[in-house]
Order: sequence, then structure tokens, then C-alpha cells
Amino acid sequence: MTEHSPLQDEIKRLIKSAGPMPVWRYMQLCLTHPQYGYYVSRDPLGREGDFTTAPEVSQMFGELLGLWSASVWRAIDSPPLLHLIELGPGRGTMMADALRALRVLPPLYQALHIHMIEINPVLREKQRATLSGVRNITWHDSIDSVPAGPSVILANEYFDVLPVHQVVKRDTGWHERTVEITDHGDLEFGAGLDPLPHFELLVPPLVRAAPNGAVFEWRPDSEIMKIASRVRDQGGAALVIDYGHTRSDAGDTLQAIARHSFADPLKNPGQADVTAHVDFEALGRAAEDVGARVHGPVSQGEFLKRLGIETRAVTLMAKASPEVSEDVSGALKRLTDRGRGGMGSLFKVIGISSPTIPTLVALSDDTGIENAS
Repeated sequence: MTEHSPLQDEIKRLIKSAGPMPVWRYMQLCLTHPQYGYYVSRDPLGREGDFTTAPEVSQMFGELLGLWSASVWRAIDSPPLLHLIELGPGRGTMMADALRALRVLPPLYQALHIHMIEINPVLREKQRATLSGVRNITWHDSIDSVPAGPSVILANEYFDVLPVHQVVKRDTGWHERTVEITDHGDLEFGAGLDPLPHFELLVPPLVRAAPNGAVFEWRPDSEIMKIASRVRDQGGAALVIDYGHTRSDAGDTLQAIARHSFADPLKNPGQADVTAHVDFEALGRAAEDVGARVHGPVSQGEFLKRLGIETRAVTLMAKASPEVSEDVSGALKRLTDRGRGGMGSLFKVIGISSPTIPTLVALSDDTGIENAS
């Protein structure tokens, strides 16, 4: 991270010309500004980057998602064409691991058309290298350009970077939270002068009794409704895996990550990953509103265990050196552990399907991969 952020100058210029900036707009600029946005010009992943996602922790993650995708294909009567879509696919690691697992099912593997939804040109090139030799693969800027047809949609750590709206409660009502400039020229959080009309009627029940100073945040439903409408109309299912909460409630979860550590989201905009937790109750409600079926959410640890990650780990360790076995054991713990440093409980998994699919593997108590038809 450099000492000076060119995006900070741009944001200050915009605030000086147009007034305080809504938090959602600030987050949008931090991540996707066409010149200085965090996700436009760099590879943020891995030990040398700012954070590590589950597919980079272990091959087991992508392999099990591949097998989960196969269970969806079977649930929709094994169509001769299946669109396998990944939103925000990083370096292509998860897709490569999923496809390796799916090669054991030649009829499905031949039916696959792969679609990578990626706006970052640096990551696109890494995905092309990782997936060189894969047939029927296409890159898109958005899911809108993916052809119609039955689909499996995978979204791992995708929704947390979509811009979040925030409001703060005052005596006079709920005010939009903003980013402003202090007298010393720094960025700080503020609030709009006037309350949002009748906003108290729109907040979820748990939020209505929140004290003054409380922050409530939400994302527009457009992205999840787009996904839900696709599987509702064309068949298939989507899987959303992200960190977040299962109930809609008050709380400020906006954060920045740089070099694997928390950073001030208002410092060096464009040079750190700015995210906010995902409201899984809101995701499910929006999907149901358009007529899709919702499954879960469950914790990531429980989901992966139902898919058989512990058995897979034992198989890998049986063929590995002591050093590699230790790595596999550590990865299993990180992906499933509920304690500090583990992803097992912080991350949640929710499934969205066409109404014709009554259950999705590993998203109800009695469905593991061994029970998939």
C-alpha cells in the first residue's frame, strides 16, 4: 500500500463539488473506479495479496462444490447442456478444482458450458492460465450476457463486495450515512441533515427498537433477484457462500482488509478491499419474493462436513507426505472450525433453486453427498 492514494484526491474532489457522499457510492468507487478501483487493476489474493479465500486454502473446497453441482444436474434430470456459472472467480482455482472432480462424470462434463463473470482484467488473465485447455468457456462482465438454459451458479465471497447502503438512527429518524471531509482534510463518516421519509416503516422488526447511533445497512435486491429469476425460469440452482449474519439486524459491518489485516476503510481508498457482511435473511427473502425456492442458510463448516470434507481429507492425507498431510489437516480446520481464525461459523451457505427442486444436497439435515440421487 502506498502512502498516497490517487483515488482519495478524486473522492475529495467529488465531495467538494457535490457535497457528502453516500457510503454506498464511496464503497463503489473504492472497488470499481475505472482507473483506481481495487478490483479493476490487481490480483488481491493469496499470501502476497490482501486476503485468502476458501478455494485458495484447499483443493477440497472446489472439489466438493463440483460434486454439489453434479447433484443439482441430477436433480433437474441430467440435461444435455448445463451452464456452470461462477461469479467473481478469483484466479480460477475453484473452477479448476470443481472441473477436476466433475471429470469422473463424463456425461455431465461433456454437457458443461463454463461462464466466468469477471471485470478485473488481471484476474481474467490468471483465470485463462489456470483453465487453459478447458473447452466451452466464456468470460462475461455480468451474468446478463450468459445464454439461457439450465444453470448452476456459484458465488463464493461475491456479495460481500457489492456496495452497501447505510443509515444511522437519530432522534429525528433514520439518516443516510455519508463520507465527508474534516476541517483537517481527512475523510470521516457523517450523516445526512434530513431523515429519510418514513424509513422506520421499511426496517426489519429487529431494527425498529435500535438505540440512537445504531447503523442499519442493506444492499439492493437486484443482483440476487436476477440470479433467483434465472433459476426459477430456466432450471437449476445457485449457491451463495459468504461471511455474514442469518438475521436482518442493526450493526455497522463495513470494513477494509489490506495485507491480511484490518485497515481503516477511509484511509487510502482503492488500495484495500472494502466489504460488508452479507444479510442472508434479506437474500432469502428477495429470492422467495420472485418465486424461487430457498434452502438454508447453514454454516460453511456444517455444509462442507455434509458434503464429506472430512472423508476427503483422510483420503488425501493417506497418500501424502507428513508435511502435506499437516497442510491438509490445517486446511480442514480452517475451512470448518467454528473458533477464532476458522471460517466454519462466520461463513454461511444458502441455496436458491427452481421451485421444482424440493431439496438441495447438504442444505437440509438429511441431505449429504452420499444421499444425492
